[in-house]
Amino acid sequence: MTQQPAQSPQFFLTAPSPCPYLEGQFERKVFTHLVGDKAPELNDLLTQGGFRRSQNIAYRPACETCRACVSVRILAQEFQPTKNMKRILRQNADLIGTAQAAEPSTEQYTLFRSYLDARHKKGGMSDMTVLDYAMMVEDTHVGTQVIEYRRRGPDSFITGKGEGELMAVALTDLMGDGLSMVYSFFNPALTERSLGTFMILDHINRAVAAGLPHVYLGYWVNGSRKMAYKVRFKPQEHLGPQGWERVD
Repeated sequence: MTQQPAQSPQFFLTAPSPCPYLEGQFERKVFTHLVGDKAPELNDLLTQGGFRRSQNIAYRPACETCRACVSVRILAQEFQPTKNMKRILRQNADLIGTAQAAEPSTEQYTLFRSYLDARHKKGGMSDMTVLDYAMMVEDTHVGTQVIEYRRRGPDSFITGKGEGELMAVALTDLMGDGLSMVYSFFNPALTERSLGTFMILDHINRAVAAGLPHVYLGYWVNGSRKMAYKVRFKPQEHLGPQGWERVD
């Protein structure tokens, strides 16, 4: 019998459960733990292979009858914003994003709760407590940052930080080949700002500035209106049976 080295990750399969995106479908996931010194390297490899990270777990769909979930990554260096995206950037020119250590705050959780109550009241995260939120942010063994978006203040260009009300937050993994947007949320009352789109555009700019080729958006679910926004950022690549394939 062949024995696996102690450092090799072990993979597990969840039981079927109702799909949160497509009615009548059931989802299963294969997952492993991201712990130890090799966690950043393993997270890079698994993300490039279609996995997503949640706390110290990397997972990907392993559904028996459905292949609607498709891993998406933006080709940041070639990206050109549409007219509407340029408008969104102008609308949010008064915001500045400050990257900091993956540490939660009461202010973040208050915004997080407002976002869930307005946008995902019946979702799987709807009952998350402040301790659950803290675990979501802190429980990471990879290079993770929290990016807070606030209005520019008079001293922003000196300090590099925004001032005033917290408008949006992104939990982001720093990878060898790009940025992976683990989770993001924003003030749900500011619909005219399109803050979700703005954060993706900001991550593209950050990747370009850092010389990184990709921004990973997680899964686009073919047939789900909730996920339709992810395919607007082109050129991008979708992970298929033959590997990553370009979509213009």
